[in-house]
Amino acid sequence: MRPRLLFLDEPTSGLDSASAFFVTQTLRGLARDGRTVIASIHQPSSEVFELFDRLYLLSGGKTVYFGQASEACEFFAQAGFPCPPLRNPSDHFLRCINADFDKVKATLKGSMKMRFERSDDPLEHITTSDAITRLFSYYQHSQHYLTARQKVDEMARVKGTVLDAGGSQASFGMQAFTLTKRSFVNMSRDFGYYWLRLVIYIVVTVCIGSIYLNVGTKYNSILARGACASFIFGFVTFMSIGGFPSFVEDMKVFQRERLNGHYGVLAFVISNTLSAMPFLILITFLSGTLCYFMVRLHPGFMHYLFFVLCLYASVTVVESLMMAIASIIPNFLMGIIIGAGIQGIFMLVSGYFRLPHDIPKPFWRYPMSYISFHYWALQGQYQNDLVGLVFDNQDEELPKIPGEYILENVFQIDVSRSKWLDLSVLFGMIVIYRLLFFAMIKVSEDVTPWVRGYVARRRVQHKRREAELAMVRTPSLRGYVVDAAPELPADQPELNRHT
Repeated sequence: MRPRLLFLDEPTSGLDSASAFFVTQTLRGLARDGRTVIASIHQPSSEVFELFDRLYLLSGGKTVYFGQASEACEFFAQAGFPCPPLRNPSDHFLRCINADFDKVKATLKGSMKMRFERSDDPLEHITTSDAITRLFSYYQHSQHYLTARQKVDEMARVKGTVLDAGGSQASFGMQAFTLTKRSFVNMSRDFGYYWLRLVIYIVVTVCIGSIYLNVGTKYNSILARGACASFIFGFVTFMSIGGFPSFVEDMKVFQRERLNGHYGVLAFVISNTLSAMPFLILITFLSGTLCYFMVRLHPGFMHYLFFVLCLYASVTVVESLMMAIASIIPNFLMGIIIGAGIQGIFMLVSGYFRLPHDIPKPFWRYPMSYISFHYWALQGQYQNDLVGLVFDNQDEELPKIPGEYILENVFQIDVSRSKWLDLSVLFGMIVIYRLLFFAMIKVSEDVTPWVRGYVARRRVQHKRREAELAMVRTPSLRGYVVDAAPELPADQPELNRHT
């Protein structure tokens, strides 16, 4: 790989003078080889400064100088700020355009050193802001500015060098396709994203299958089937929060690329959904198949299909919920705690730990139980597993118990409602949570800059107040005067007072 353009941010930071010179000499060799090297250098030595071809000085976003590095000293001298003898040119340039030196002078104002030392340096008699204004004005009327403008105009006239529109030039379809492909590759290569969860899901479902192995249709199997379904759609789906750290990393990449205008929010949400779908299907169908046939739930292909689809929908709802949380909570530990708390509340009102008719109606049943995806998943699976089965009674002489009776009188479920309606609600929740994810990103894009700007303004105001207080509290010359003799009583003779 031989890039034609290199952007380097302080490549010599942390190096000694010899290493910094070697690195800069290497970069100079790359530039001589036909590449363009743009670098910001931290406090370069005079030897390193001599290796620069062109120098670009900025102060407060304004161009103070842009031209040959060898002509910078002459430019500053003509502007009224000559470089003193035995001073590094780069240090002199920074001294002229860095307003932090004014703060240092204000802090030291009133000291003996600042009062009585005299210097021929013109910067000692004016503020840095005035120097910047003078340098900026002088540069605007210099030959360096005219040369730079002519070069920019020449480049602008070349066809294809200037983009007519900002942001991404790719279509929405291309953005979604590229993001889906990249996200899919990233998920497949990252073992901790889905592969580790696949292993854990298989191990857990094998444990469930071995505990409820061939559960049958005895009287004790009624509660065993209910407990098995509750654990699968409660605690097994709960493990999906383990992917939250990966979601946070995806959001960091998205925020950085979004600021650069590479793609839109909708393309990211769609690509994230499509790229995760194959892995979620693999996890739920593989683990669900093992559990279904080990426990020997209701026989029949449609019953098996409903079970794995319901498990897939439940896991996808959890994924969508955690992605919505990741869009506003960048800390993965806090995000996991919040996601676990939300799911814990949802499980409480799912209809297993407390039967639906026994759940307090204000708030908990209406609306919390209907918001909980566990409620709809359990309702659908209970119907899928029990309708059509007949169970033994406690006494062999008593008649057998149909599954419909158990649904109505034990689990308090309305058998007139179709199980496919429950499954449809789960898929609707997937769409709702994805739309919520999209809305949270859009809101954060508008609110976050305002919050950051407000905090930044408050910090600037606080620093200004501290600087003003520091100037008021600056010690005067009296603080440096030491009385040569201790004070004597008033009634003592004058001669003794001066001996």
